[in-house]
Amino acid sequence: MIYFNCDYVEGGHPKILEKLAESNMEQLPGYSTDLYCESARKKIQKACSREDADVHFMVGGTQTNLTAISAILRPYQGVIAADEGHIACHETGAIEATGHKVLPLPATDGLISGEQVREYCRHHQCDSMREHTVQPGMVYISFPTEIGTLYTKQQLTELSEACHECGIPLYIDGARMGYGLTSPDTDVTLEDIANLSDMFYIGGTKCGALLGEALVITNESLKKDFRYIIKEHGALLAKGRLLGIQFDVLFEDNLYFTICKQAVDYSIAIRKAFEAKGIQMWGDSSTNQQFAILTDEQMETLGKKYAYQDWERYDDTHTVVRFCTSWGTKEENVQALIEDIAKL
Repeated sequence: MIYFNCDYVEGGHPKILEKLAESNMEQLPGYSTDLYCESARKKIQKACSREDADVHFMVGGTQTNLTAISAILRPYQGVIAADEGHIACHETGAIEATGHKVLPLPATDGLISGEQVREYCRHHQCDSMREHTVQPGMVYISFPTEIGTLYTKQQLTELSEACHECGIPLYIDGARMGYGLTSPDTDVTLEDIANLSDMFYIGGTKCGALLGEALVITNESLKKDFRYIIKEHGALLAKGRLLGIQFDVLFEDNLYFTICKQAVDYSIAIRKAFEAKGIQMWGDSSTNQQFAILTDEQMETLGKKYAYQDWERYDDTHTVVRFCTSWGTKEENVQALIEDIAKL
């Protein structure tokens, strides 16, 4: 079986494994205070062109989201998100479990707009009974979105401006950030992400690391005592070196972006194969996820050799199916899939 169902079917990049083995017997302080974590922080700060940024390392995306969101919000506040955003429908109520409501906005191609944020906050503020409802306290978006679409720099700027006007932070989930930033259709850079958001994370788990996410805080008011909050949420790893080493390697010699770009190139090749066969695509993704609308027969045929993810039922005879590449996807597997698509 060849797996295209998600972007974490492989382990970690060989250079990471080499460095973990090489440094294994070094005696180092714990809780991300070691030299590798410090080196990784500096590399990330440089990549963001924000030496003033605080960088914290955590194990996974849901853990990072619930830690960041619960840190930002007051007890009576909720988080605005797209109705199909990860925290709204794919984290088992993790945000609600911290005591905060997710406030969904209808998304267009996975995206929400600055004007939607303004209108939501305006509606709340104009409500004479507003103290009886959850106050919007921040905005959550993903880059790229859960369906592989991308915010443009202008759209991010408008969102950032709307958040500042409403007095709430903008937080960006970057689980697949490497794939978004290396898309041929993006005009957004890591510097833009750092300058337009108040807090964001750079995904490692889906982008070459064994595990780990790097949370970056650029808003000065959100930095205070953040390590206390990480520890309170069980996210302060004793052997923090394991996270620091991985990001230290990924941000050396542009490795993070090089391996993510390869995955995007493979993904686009798969998309072109479906289109060449006359198969309709669902959405317009130029990242590492592609969504094809397949007949039941086509699904059965491809399913004999390839693992994919059923996304949603399209109609009585068709299903939206996700094919996902990763930093570790092999060229020969992509070519095999392309050849089998042509035979459908």
